[in-house]
Amino acid sequence: MKTQKISIRSLHLIMVITLLTSCGNNQKKTSSNLQDINNKQEALKDNDHNHSAHNFSDKHSVEQLSKRFESLERDTIEKPQQLLKFMGNIEGKTIMDIGAGTGYYSVKFAEKGAKVIAADVSSQFQSYLENRIKNNDISNISLRKVLYDDPLLQDGEADIVFIANTYHHIANRINYLTKVRKGLKYDGTIVILDYLNVKFPDGITAPPSEMRVSIDQATKELKEAGFKSFAIEVNNLPYHYIIKAK
Repeated sequence: MKTQKISIRSLHLIMVITLLTSCGNNQKKTSSNLQDINNKQEALKDNDHNHSAHNFSDKHSVEQLSKRFESLERDTIEKPQQLLKFMGNIEGKTIMDIGAGTGYYSVKFAEKGAKVIAADVSSQFQSYLENRIKNNDISNISLRKVLYDDPLLQDGEADIVFIANTYHHIANRINYLTKVRKGLKYDGTIVILDYLNVKFPDGITAPPSEMRVSIDQATKELKEAGFKSFAIEVNNLPYHYIIKAK
């Protein structure tokens, strides 16, 4: 009986050590993931000038763009309330807004109770949005400087990844979407809003037709990245389409 008691105690000790080791490994993995993201972000801090052709690294250009990005014309063209209706209840959900820019959609998501990660490649846009957050005392938007080829999501971090008017700018999209999918929680979704190949009203800036990505092409790329379920909205938006995929 004495031998059996020692054996049971030894087994219990082994189980405790195994559990602690497992927790330690998970913490190390999370820490390593965060450190990797931090290292990539540090490498970008002084690199905005390499992408000046996009006019996103020049402060004056960003101030000019902000007037267009937050205009009434944009409200008329994109109908954000239709998008919010299509997305459903987002209260309490973590949304990464890729290409957040001035925060046009990030602020709307935050007003609906979402926890928003406003992501952009531009330090100038991030600075603009940082000031907007402070001036309006918004507590549920955080900023994240990201890479052109990497959204810098932790595994299973977001309920929704949202990409508005930016999808056509992404190179190596299948690889990028694969990283997005890895960063989504179980049953998480990606929502893409981008341009239909239609004529825009005079005075409204839109990418040339050859730059735009069709619904069929975007859906094909999402499938290749591992997304399997799709919902598409085109009826209520005259100039854009929305794809929601899981």
